Amino acid sequence: MATGMTKTALVRTMAEKLELTNKQSAAFLDLLAETAVKETKKNGVFVIPGLGRLVKAERKARMGRNPQTGETIKIKAKTVVKFRVAKAAKDTIAPPRK
Repeated sequence: MATGMTKTALVRTMAEKLELTNKQSAAFLDLLAETAVKETKKNGVFVIPGLGRLVKAERKARMGRNPQTGETIKIKAKTVVKFRVAKAAKDTIAPPRK
């Protein structure tokens, strides 16, 4: 499996590109994550322009199946968080086929 960029590598890359210290870019990344969580919890959505949006969604209660026994079980309603990728990012990463 391919490995992605680690937080340390991302911090270093941001620091080099923006001419900041590693500590400053790490603080920015932590602040962005903290703000995203707070705003999504409070307003139900947080937009990162050019990348996508975090959205709080409600899942309805539904019937499911225990994979070991095959027994039907009831799954409770719950709140989940989804990330929806921006169209611009999606088209850049995986251009639509013609």
